[in-house]
Amino acid sequence: MLPDAMPDPIQRRLADYASLLRIDRPIGTLLLLWPTYWALWLAGEGSPGFGNVIIFTLGVFFMRAAGCAINDFADRDWDRHVKRTRDRPLTAGRVKPWEAVALFAGLCLISFLMVVLFTNPLTLYLSFGGALLALIYPFMKRYTHLPQLFLGAAFSWAIPMAWAAEAGELSQLTWLLFTANVLWTVAYDTLYAMVDRDDDLKVGIKSTAILFGDADKAIIATLQGMVVLILVIVGQRAELGTFYYLGVVVMACLFVYHQFLAREREREGCFKAFLNNSWAGFAVFTGLAIDLLMR
Repeated sequence: MLPDAMPDPIQRRLADYASLLRIDRPIGTLLLLWPTYWALWLAGEGSPGFGNVIIFTLGVFFMRAAGCAINDFADRDWDRHVKRTRDRPLTAGRVKPWEAVALFAGLCLISFLMVVLFTNPLTLYLSFGGALLALIYPFMKRYTHLPQLFLGAAFSWAIPMAWAAEAGELSQLTWLLFTANVLWTVAYDTLYAMVDRDDDLKVGIKSTAILFGDADKAIIATLQGMVVLILVIVGQRAELGTFYYLGVVVMACLFVYHQFLAREREREGCFKAFLNNSWAGFAVFTGLAIDLLMR
């Protein structure tokens, strides 16, 4: 195989780049992808353009990787104090800071060129907002206990972009999906932040997990309930049917399961709950796609 034919230093460098960009950890890509597909399928009435599906699938992959690179650049001095992150390539010195910035810029440029070449002016205009959110989010944990809210906006910005690319305009449904996804992101990323809460308190990193304190699980449950409610409203306004609502019910059941996993606030349980959110997004997409297909 080709990797075996490469010199060891090149193999190690590529492995470090892959680790920096989280190529081996697709959870972030999936959490971005399912809501993007919600928007594409709903805007396309069940038959989104093949080109848009390809563009936004690749765009999600590239921008998630870019976000990981700039996040590790921003956190490189803090990550060495956090158990889960101390061996990341940038923190460990195996990748230079300028390399992370270059990868971020390169991936953003590729994504931007896809938007310029293959979508419409509205999508292009919206892309600037997405790039700005991707850039500023990693630095928010220095200034606010609500970095998860900025992450939610960044993770959700693909929704109006995908909708604009498919429909050529935005609608009320666009922003309902956007709002639902922001709330969902805050919920699952708070679970993620609960994994690192003890370390974050020591080094001064801010997060919703710290802000919510002992009310964390109750607030997460409230956010999850709001997500389900908004998705039900989406279903009503889009006149969706049984399969869509079954997908939403599965999401709601998984949210209950997440509360069970995080019941003791242990690192492993919170992390499992975070990872399981991908299935919640997949359930809604599957229900939506089948429902639209059956029309």
